[in-house]
Amino acid sequence: MTAITTAPSILRIDDLVVRFAMARAWTDRLTGKPQRVVHALNGITLDLRRGETLGIVGESGCGKSTLARAIVRLIDPSAGRVVFDGIDIATLHGSDRRAFNRRVQMVFQDPYGSLNPRMTVRQVLTEALSVHRMRPSADIPARVAELLDLVRLPTDAADRLPHEFSGGQRQRIGIARALAVEPDILVADELVSALDVSVQAQVVNLLLELQNRLNLTVLFVAHDLRLVRHFSHRVAVMYLGAVVEIGDAEAVFSAPRHPYTRALIDAAPEMDPGRRSRAPAVRGELPSPVNLPSGCAFHTRCPHAFDRCITERPVLTTRGDGHLAACHLSAFGDPAASSEAAPTRSEP
Repeated sequence: MTAITTAPSILRIDDLVVRFAMARAWTDRLTGKPQRVVHALNGITLDLRRGETLGIVGESGCGKSTLARAIVRLIDPSAGRVVFDGIDIATLHGSDRRAFNRRVQMVFQDPYGSLNPRMTVRQVLTEALSVHRMRPSADIPARVAELLDLVRLPTDAADRLPHEFSGGQRQRIGIARALAVEPDILVADELVSALDVSVQAQVVNLLLELQNRLNLTVLFVAHDLRLVRHFSHRVAVMYLGAVVEIGDAEAVFSAPRHPYTRALIDAAPEMDPGRRSRAPAVRGELPSPVNLPSGCAFHTRCPHAFDRCITERPVLTTRGDGHLAACHLSAFGDPAASSEAAPTRSEP
């Protein structure tokens, strides 16, 4: 997809930090050890432009879902802020908070656990329409039928329970519930990861159609790089709670400017057996979010790391084209530049 470069920002994330305190063992209490903290998000700054799809990718445990939950205020940040339509969402209360909840909706990863098993589809959709007063009571049955048609479910689905549907159909119900309140932003957290591959494309294509039809802005959280490339205008790559690269989707995938992005692309499965690589894309294990590495968090796994990477945290910088990367090797991934000379860290 071509990036939406001229659209105004509808949502901005400024230096967002989320930390979770871990339970203290009794031995730690006796010895006076400080409470350990999980550093889930470490200074995320992003903007979401009206009408675009921003893809968020990264390994499991990198903070993608935490970011999604912070945006819809299911998690309160430890520092930083989320600004929607010029207003810090942490300051919203009462009717203003309900209005925000209506305008920014989330579709969850698990289509089996996100629906009340004792409520019919009609009851699920009616509840959303009634709580937010989207329609007069007399008009709700017609609106339920419209929503089912919108997500391509038959009208008789309204009086069935969630267990009577397949995973893909349940995810469509979740999308219908989110769309019932006519949101501006849809946060899709691993929308299709629990579905069969044959169903994933159907759901993603449906979401594409709905975005164009309803002028939705979408934050698409996923670990499948092929889906993200197909569906997103821009892509942000996360590693250990930080954004290490962001730019136009095609630019990020065709010419990545961070070694971690390159590793993710190399690790993605190829459909053509002749193009599959047997070499590991990235070495080592993901460091613990409790004890973050110094400097660049990726230096413990990066084959290009040198002394500066160990001591100094890189910041997101651009070469003037809006494609940002947090890497001390400023020429990394630039086809017009030769590989930047840097001493590789010696192995023990």
